[in-house]
Amino acid sequence: MRLLLVEDDRRIAIDVRQALEAAGYIVDVVGDGEKAWFLGDTEDYGAVVLDLGLPGMDGLAVLKRWRANGREMPVLIVSARGSWIERVDGIDAGADDYLPKPFRIEELLARLRSIVRRSSGHASSQVSVGDITLDIRQMKVFRRGVPVTLSPLEFRLASYLLLRRGRVVSQQELSENLYGQDDAHESNAVEVLVGRVRKKLGNGLIETRRGFGYLVPETEE
Repeated sequence: MRLLLVEDDRRIAIDVRQALEAAGYIVDVVGDGEKAWFLGDTEDYGAVVLDLGLPGMDGLAVLKRWRANGREMPVLIVSARGSWIERVDGIDAGADDYLPKPFRIEELLARLRSIVRRSSGHASSQVSVGDITLDIRQMKVFRRGVPVTLSPLEFRLASYLLLRRGRVVSQQELSENLYGQDDAHESNAVEVLVGRVRKKLGNGLIETRRGFGYLVPETEE
């Protein structure tokens, strides 16, 4: 999943980016409010981690403009503005959660997993389709209760489709959420990757909808 990290403190941005990437996310980082607003308004992100005290445009103003323009990606505010009034303002502006600084990386990751789950319609950290179970917290996929060995890229693909079961996902959307902007890959990389994941999880799990993309159905037939 591709995330936008908006943080103007370089040290914090480096630490959080490393933690997010270690957790399997593709991360774009920006430290300016104007640029953050533009990227969030024109790119499709799975979620946003947003600081409030930004140069150019305040983070709260950025969030309000996103919501006014119909941008619905889940947003986790991470800010030194931690009073209850400021937290209420952030939630009322459209944030899905609010984490005051300083914070533990583990809590940030847990809160991020939670808002991503909720945005996909899942209350639990586990998603099951047929004999396949995705455990978001453990970052593992099980088949009939047995862990399946997946590379980080294969897990990213499997989890992205499982969290969006019942919806057709285009190759372009998958590519944007599987590879970083600087990652070189062949034009048929997604198709090849889907083939590898099918062999490990079963050929019936991921359906191909020619001309549209890929689908994990709600239940296997």
